[in-house]
Amino acid sequence: MLQHIPTHVIAGALGAGKTSVLRSLMAQRPSAERWAVLINEFGDIGLDSALLDGNQDGVSFTEVAGGCVCCVNGVPFQVALVQLLRKAKPDRLFIEPSGLGHPLQLLAQLRDVPWLDVLAVQPIVLLLDAQKTTIDSAVATLAPGLLAQTGLVVLNKCDSISSEQAQLWQQAFAPVPLLCTRQGQLAYPLLPGREQHAGESNEDRFAPNRAAMGTLWSDPQQPICAVNSQADAWSIGWRWHPSQQFELMRVQLWLTSMAWQRAKCVLQTNAGWLSANALDGQMIHWQNSEWRKDSRLELIFTAAQDQQQLTAELAACRVDL
Repeated sequence: MLQHIPTHVIAGALGAGKTSVLRSLMAQRPSAERWAVLINEFGDIGLDSALLDGNQDGVSFTEVAGGCVCCVNGVPFQVALVQLLRKAKPDRLFIEPSGLGHPLQLLAQLRDVPWLDVLAVQPIVLLLDAQKTTIDSAVATLAPGLLAQTGLVVLNKCDSISSEQAQLWQQAFAPVPLLCTRQGQLAYPLLPGREQHAGESNEDRFAPNRAAMGTLWSDPQQPICAVNSQADAWSIGWRWHPSQQFELMRVQLWLTSMAWQRAKCVLQTNAGWLSANALDGQMIHWQNSEWRKDSRLELIFTAAQDQQQLTAELAACRVDL
């Protein structure tokens, strides 16, 4: 079992671009390194590993769904991380907490038993959305002590930021370095702690754990549906059997008819396997996807919705076979 595994937390608000940063970093992975990625989502259906193409050689994924890793019962998080480390034996670990999470609490967990000597937690990479926040609001909403634990601030979606504005952003977060970027592009040499390497140990720190069996479809015509409700957010997600195909235009019209906070999906459509990831009811932009295991769609709202109605409406978007 490796020990002192460099561990990088990629934190930021909902929709800031954390998954894009991970995708950028994975494209730069040194061929000799094994990487592991633990993804947390507020919803229960699990979509980020599909959006990241979870079948890449040299990269192992696992997900903790149903809330932020620092708020849910510690057992699911610990079991998922133990299984990931045992399976991947990674040279480097990345953790993407939910945009609704609290990274300082997560850091405290990772630096405590049973992770002492197993993980070497590096300074946080903190994502900010240049299109949705100002310097004053970004600084005002920072959790106390967060900046002291941050090794790099990534100001994403900087398409309209001038060089003068970029300098003001950098001054506001000094002495922490700030990178202005687009589409979550992050050069691997800029990753805080990149120079750290894991060490070998003959000791397996964890007792064997039996992997939980994934939920299967009792009826391929019916989805597996999961709902998560908290005080300020409500999510619903569906997994559909890979035999089910969706009419792209119907899905597009259905999504534009609702005021969701976040929409993520990977669907088999009449136009092929496509993925999308949108925030605050914005226009859906579809991209080709390599995912083929099943169709998944997740919506996050600020208030509870009618679960049966939403499920029936999505079912009506399928291709008539």
